[in-house]
Amino acid sequence: MPGAHEEDAPLVVTADMLADEPADDRVDFERGMSYWPPTTLACLVTLAAVFGWQLASGAFASQNALIDAGALVRNRVIEGEWWRLASATVLHGSAEHLLGNCVALYILGLACEHALGGWRLLVLYLASGLAGSAASVISGPGPSVGASGAICGLMGAAVVVLFRYRHVYLVRNKEIGFVLAGWAAYTIFIGAITPMIDNWAHFGGLLGGAVVALGMQPRVRGSGEATGA
Repeated sequence: MPGAHEEDAPLVVTADMLADEPADDRVDFERGMSYWPPTTLACLVTLAAVFGWQLASGAFASQNALIDAGALVRNRVIEGEWWRLASATVLHGSAEHLLGNCVALYILGLACEHALGGWRLLVLYLASGLAGSAASVISGPGPSVGASGAICGLMGAAVVVLFRYRHVYLVRNKEIGFVLAGWAAYTIFIGAITPMIDNWAHFGGLLGGAVVALGMQPRVRGSGEATGA
């Protein structure tokens, strides 16, 4: 029958029959990201320049020479040499040590500088480095050197920012937060089983960076102004 044939015919779905999808006004986190973040690159150049000075000045000749160069030593800090809390964060123990930290700093600095801006990145980096040094002094006599406390702070900050402001930034790779958290856990684990690594500096920097990041707001891409929380 004609009526039955019409009922069995396939229904053509048109655009006006579909419900409108809610608009997503989040900013694509990766769009506009520069691979030449100026503040991060300035930090890298500073670390490389200081390492060059270490080589030229003979800071690697002995442990005492490294201490004289500014390594972190608990009794020296207690005696009033507070500047070692900062100086130790720009010194390194070897070329391999420097290279590993520079790679991590570039990756994490790239993300943090894009999300927060240059001056907030610098505040995070300095605060995390000092927090790592403070934890190192509390936990052991030293000597200790390296930027890993500051770098772990950027790692903690990136996790906090991407999670807390997930309504601001659209992250295409949804697993990035878990990857960063896993990276942080792996760093702490390796430090715990390797006697030569100052793991408390890692932990102190990680915690310091995460706490400082809680007080920061992200910037909208293309604007120097921060968004609301």
